[in-house]
Amino acid sequence: MATPVDGEGQPSLNGTIPDPQTKKLTDLPTELLEHILCFPVLKHVDICNVSCCCKRLHDVCHGRGKVWGHQYKLRWPRLQRFYRQNESCDWLREYKTRHRVGIQIRRTVESISKRFFTEVPCVGQVLGDSFAEIESLGMPEHFCEDELLFILNSDKRKSLTLKYYAKKILYFLRQQNILKSLKNFLEQPTEQQSALEGAVLVDQYCNPLADVTLDSISAQLDAITEKVKKMLRIKNPSHPSLRIAQGNCSVVEDFELQRQVICALNSVLYEQLQYKGNECDYYNPLNSYIHQVLLRRTGIPISLSVLYMTLAQRLGVQLEPVNFPNHFLLRWCQKPTGTEDIYDFVYIDAFGKGKQLTAKECEYLIGHQVTADYYSAISTTEVLLRMVGNLLNIGKRGEGNEKSYQLLRDSLDLYLTINPDNVQYLLLQARLYFHLGIWPEKVLDILQHIQALDPSQHGAVGYLVQHTLEHIQHKKHPVTPEVKRRSAPEHLEVQYSVGLIMKHKRSGYNCVIYGWDPKCTMSPEWISTMRVHQLSNGANQPFYNVLVQDGTCRYAAQENLEPHSAPLEIGHPEVGRYFSEFADTYYVANEELQTRYPEDMDETLCTVREFYHRLTPSVGNQEEAPTTDQNNQQAMSM
Repeated sequence: MATPVDGEGQPSLNGTIPDPQTKKLTDLPTELLEHILCFPVLKHVDICNVSCCCKRLHDVCHGRGKVWGHQYKLRWPRLQRFYRQNESCDWLREYKTRHRVGIQIRRTVESISKRFFTEVPCVGQVLGDSFAEIESLGMPEHFCEDELLFILNSDKRKSLTLKYYAKKILYFLRQQNILKSLKNFLEQPTEQQSALEGAVLVDQYCNPLADVTLDSISAQLDAITEKVKKMLRIKNPSHPSLRIAQGNCSVVEDFELQRQVICALNSVLYEQLQYKGNECDYYNPLNSYIHQVLLRRTGIPISLSVLYMTLAQRLGVQLEPVNFPNHFLLRWCQKPTGTEDIYDFVYIDAFGKGKQLTAKECEYLIGHQVTADYYSAISTTEVLLRMVGNLLNIGKRGEGNEKSYQLLRDSLDLYLTINPDNVQYLLLQARLYFHLGIWPEKVLDILQHIQALDPSQHGAVGYLVQHTLEHIQHKKHPVTPEVKRRSAPEHLEVQYSVGLIMKHKRSGYNCVIYGWDPKCTMSPEWISTMRVHQLSNGANQPFYNVLVQDGTCRYAAQENLEPHSAPLEIGHPEVGRYFSEFADTYYVANEELQTRYPEDMDETLCTVREFYHRLTPSVGNQEEAPTTDQNNQQAMSM
């Protein structure tokens, strides 16, 4: 007997042979249709087409249904944390909104290079109205951030200029949100302010592109707390700290029980986990960022004190921060609550592996006597000012490069958010922006505020106002950039072109050319300092602007450069300003750079074909080197 079939020769479940003409896709149950339409191969265009076929399929693909919810989650997985599980949402509307935001943001980012391109790297460049344009879209912030991240996470060798400006915008937007959080934090009652939360906000502001959250930091401290409890349990199974749940603010009253906690904490932190003060690299800003302190297990007195104090509090021991000069400390009261006698406290040096000191011994740390005021406990706000002040001083003592200028800007922003009327730092901020040639309108606002706070600053304010107004006038009448054609008679000696990856014969560094001059254009002082006269052709030869692998920008003589035999990507933060793509053996100049050097890309392609045709296919496919911060000094090396 023949096997019953269903449709096109398929066996039927009930043994009957249905009419193939009556079997339709739309006859399937809704759940099965949704399952089919959620196959990963189907994109949003396919769903739109399906929903236009008939009313049945249109109803299955309704906005609040499973199909569009699946499309949204498939397309933008990072946004899932902004929605509650099983939330009823108009996914089609969300999809359209997010899609529209993506198009608008990409258009804005693409337009920035045309408006803000400068051939000379601009330290701390501010992109003016571009941020306002994105903020004015009126869309959810997480939509904007997700699109910028989508741009940054695309093919690492392509769309370099787009990524360069997307990163700047993301940096700014995140910092603005963190400043809002910091202001809200400062408005809380003093007793509700956590030094840890404040330290995390400082960390986040200085590292807005890092994944630093209070929850992740707290989870790491929870793990350390459990290690301390485990040690306590061995020595005293009935210790009350063992019964303190996470997030509970219980206090252990008995002094001997507190001492057991401190001993266990010291043992875990400094012996088991090997935390220590960073004496070898004390002025590294990483020592002040709490996530880096936890990662590297080293820090400076204030960052280690915040960590130590937070852990002790979770175990029921209240320690207070002490703004001791040159060496931040914690104090631990040995008498009934309320005493202010400095000799009633033990002082803990978290930088010195938790060593306990008397008031007199604290003076030995700094080598001179201090008044009793320096032993007083301070507020969380004062802790943050000290922490930010340390970063500010590191920025001041920097080498005038992008990294130090950025740190100086960030720490000034933080300090003036906490203490907005500090005339000294307001004036420093105005001078910094003026020196960098950025944000002149902001400089005028700062100067006006300084004048209102302290009229005695009239001289300094007047000088900066005058020159800032001149800068604003100059911006209204920009100079037409010079176009350099290789075919011009005065440029015939120029051998190399923008986009070529070179090696410096003397210094050995790898670099990429982003500009050139037919003769050295630097000052006589620079030429003398760099001993250009000792070169075979002296200053009377082409010189090249190059981005160096170590993050610096240099001005190199033609006789000192040669094409790299094994070209590789140059890990410089300014690469995207000039180049749109890394093409295995050279960089492709973006539209703006090509406008200034219209004949260079053809020359670069010719050089690449002639120089690398004998190389193996693996050449130019090296792994990308880590990005480092640039040095803005044009005149670092010839």
